[in-house]
Amino acid sequence: MKNLFAFAAGFFLCLPFFAQTKLNLNENISFWSDLPDEQLADKIVSEMTDTELLSQILMFGWAGAEPEKLLFDWVDRGLGSVKVFGWNTDDINLVAKSITRLQKKSAEGRFKIPLFVATDQEGGWIRHVKGETAITPGNMAIGSGGYPADAWYSAFYISREIKVLGINMNFAPTVDLFTDHDSTIIGTRSFGDDPEKTGILGSAWANGSIAAGIIPTVKHFPGHGDTSYDSHIHLPTIDVDFDTFTKRELVPFMYLIRQKVPAVMSGHLSFPKIDPSGTPASLSKYFLTDLLRGQLGYTGLIITDDMTMNGATTFAGSLSAAFRMAIEAGNDIIISSTTAKLGEALWTTNLSKMSYDQSFRQRVSDSARRVILAKLKYFKSGNAAPLYPEISQISKHIPDRDGQKFFLEQACRSIAVAKKTLVPLNEDKAGKVLLVGSLPSFFEEGKKRFSDTGDFKFTYEIGPNETQWVCDNIGKIAIAYDTLIVMVYNERTARIAEWLRQYGKKTVVFSIMTPTNALTMDWADDILVGYSYSDYTLKAMFGALAGEYKAEGELPFKE
Repeated sequence: MKNLFAFAAGFFLCLPFFAQTKLNLNENISFWSDLPDEQLADKIVSEMTDTELLSQILMFGWAGAEPEKLLFDWVDRGLGSVKVFGWNTDDINLVAKSITRLQKKSAEGRFKIPLFVATDQEGGWIRHVKGETAITPGNMAIGSGGYPADAWYSAFYISREIKVLGINMNFAPTVDLFTDHDSTIIGTRSFGDDPEKTGILGSAWANGSIAAGIIPTVKHFPGHGDTSYDSHIHLPTIDVDFDTFTKRELVPFMYLIRQKVPAVMSGHLSFPKIDPSGTPASLSKYFLTDLLRGQLGYTGLIITDDMTMNGATTFAGSLSAAFRMAIEAGNDIIISSTTAKLGEALWTTNLSKMSYDQSFRQRVSDSARRVILAKLKYFKSGNAAPLYPEISQISKHIPDRDGQKFFLEQACRSIAVAKKTLVPLNEDKAGKVLLVGSLPSFFEEGKKRFSDTGDFKFTYEIGPNETQWVCDNIGKIAIAYDTLIVMVYNERTARIAEWLRQYGKKTVVFSIMTPTNALTMDWADDILVGYSYSDYTLKAMFGALAGEYKAEGELPFKE
């Protein structure tokens, strides 16, 4: 009994020591602690404050060339992710320096959790990181060629370029189907209109990204293809029944879910025959929790599209309400393209809700855990993007030298000849050639093949007044030529091509971007389809026209 009393006295005397030891251990726990990923994620989340939990599921962009102090204040608060948008990326060295500064700030936090750094580098015309990065033929060109290897290597080389800058997450591939041919927001971002083929090419794209060490994010769930509305401006309503929805929109996503794609982006898209409330998928518990996670078995991250888009805020009524609905629906990362003020309602109202609504706090906690676990698996994989990119290495890797060779070859595999009369066109058959277009490489490549040429140039972003001026003045020049080669990529350039019809010249139409405007020009002698304003594409188009190789691409959609 005496020994028992002595033990008890010693035990209680040691309690402060044990308590202090436990506290010290907690203070020493960090993202880089040597524990199994699942256990470490649980440990970190259990020790986080409400502020840290909510911050971890937010992603903010910045507006200037460099991040402002406000963004660093958010990182100090525990911000989980940042987004690199296209308005601040002409100087890629500065992008890398900004990422380094932000990651170093994040490393000063008590858990030392690195940031997810995301961008939109889809290929084709969606290229948020600019500077010397590749302008590639894009997804519809991949669909035209039809080779999964082209999808894989496109992602691989695109990812290698952004990886050297410290970017670790890419909002690609886009697997929206090319269902509505009038769409200005999807267009050539799509692989085509075939759900199965899109699923195969999208899966290959995602795997190429992973191989290069970048996290792919498939978008826009559950499918942005059957609408001409832009969710930046309006909430698109896609009026399809459930049978069509499951056999069409969902099919590409099901392919990628089977491939265990690590991230999915939810779209601001309303499907009233699927969810009668009309709630955008990005804010809908049915679409994200019941359908995507429950029925389709998806286990990775769910990331919203930009929440400042009207497609989200108009329905929710306010940005703070949209953030709350997005969290409750099942999103794990909530994006704002701009950095919120520290006292903004999207923060204060949702942080307050965590204090009195246990189910909401648990929802935030679950997402924070999923984000941290994804970071642990990625950053400790041995193939992650550098936290602190080496500026001296950037010019060695951007542009990617292997990628340059590949993208030209891929462009050649993509070119489709929708109408063929003159191809192959040599100098004798062409006679005097008038090149009508806007891009420097169009004129450069044309003059390489045809020595007796003239130029008629207009600006790429041609407006209505300039279009009328071109139509008023081009005739007196065109009349002196035998063959006209004209670029068509929107309604205004299509009007110019149609205007040239009256002169009765041999005419070759080069369709770049969405080809639907050009495909109606059955009066033209030849219609070549290239899907992109990329230099690689224009070089491949002129090569096909001149007979340097046989173009074998096929339109990846039904006309």
